[in-house]
Amino acid sequence: MDRRSFLGKAAVGGIGAAGAALLASPVVAQAAPKVTWRMTSSFPKSLDTIFGGAVTLANAVAAATDGAFSIQVFAAGEIVPGLQAADATAAGTVEACHTTAYYYWGKDPAWALATAVPFSLNARQMNAWYYYGDGIALTNEFFNAQGLHAFPAGNTGAQMGGWYRKEINTVDDLKGLKMRIGGFAGKVLEPLGLVPQQLAAGDIYPSLEKGTIDAAEFVGPYDDEKLGFVKVAPYYYYPGFWEGGPTVSAMFNKAAFDGLPKAYQSILATASAAANVDMLAAYDFKNPAALKRLVAAGAQLRPFSAEIMSAAFDSAQKIYAEMSSTNAAFKKIHDSQVAFLKDGYLWDQIAEYNYDTFMMMQQQAGKL
Repeated sequence: MDRRSFLGKAAVGGIGAAGAALLASPVVAQAAPKVTWRMTSSFPKSLDTIFGGAVTLANAVAAATDGAFSIQVFAAGEIVPGLQAADATAAGTVEACHTTAYYYWGKDPAWALATAVPFSLNARQMNAWYYYGDGIALTNEFFNAQGLHAFPAGNTGAQMGGWYRKEINTVDDLKGLKMRIGGFAGKVLEPLGLVPQQLAAGDIYPSLEKGTIDAAEFVGPYDDEKLGFVKVAPYYYYPGFWEGGPTVSAMFNKAAFDGLPKAYQSILATASAAANVDMLAAYDFKNPAALKRLVAAGAQLRPFSAEIMSAAFDSAQKIYAEMSSTNAAFKKIHDSQVAFLKDGYLWDQIAEYNYDTFMMMQQQAGKL
């Protein structure tokens, strides 16, 4: 997508709900039609930040159309289970969903690339690729064939590596480990002996408590605290190398999206961008305090060993090569991400890394 065209349609991250409201006057002046949609989320209301992305989007759309375009948001399970949100949207059961595309990677690995795959783009890089690297066009080329149209509508930032009932020090410790792990990550870790389990948010705690699974990852401190994992699995590992910058998507039934007035389509893009920026800011603000509370509650912070990280990285590269050799859609999107990844980290190591490293040293020295 040409970035000037994208900017012209106001589908730019960072405008916020207030910016979206500026569109209200011309839309109303054109006697905007009344439209009522339903959006199903893959997340429960209790996870207010990630679920809240859908609410932010819906509120921005309503503000920009003076209420003419209304989107009612439903939590996971209220219409369909959370892991069926995209299916329900493609089928027309609902007009929209707020979900992570990698939940559906079993249909086609290309789904995962729209959210995150191991050792890929961080949050800022993901946004740069989506908005300026043709990421929206590339992913929608794939999604349109699934009966969907999508925009980035949230990002959690780099996630934690999950909660474990025992310490994980070597690759051997992963063998036979039953772990709830989302997206494509399970496939990458499976060759190392991990036994991946895909569970919705509400099913994770009881499975961990009963010992049905040995470990679980979800998002990061703020959400993990709400889910109570520290009570049943004290070892909290980092980083979640399989989710360096996971994007949450707003997906729309393609026929329903195509049937909207062009102004409404643009407003959906803009509102999605507002939700995208808002969610990342919210997590960046909420996670530090939540992490301190978790440590006070008994969480034992542990970094993954270099051995585990390296073995997982090598496994990922092998699988990406295999997927790219047989899946044209995967190859097209993945090649685009990798091309930017190389330049992204070339730049990040210059200014950002050195600034952040210095400031972290001041924080550790108690000077902040």
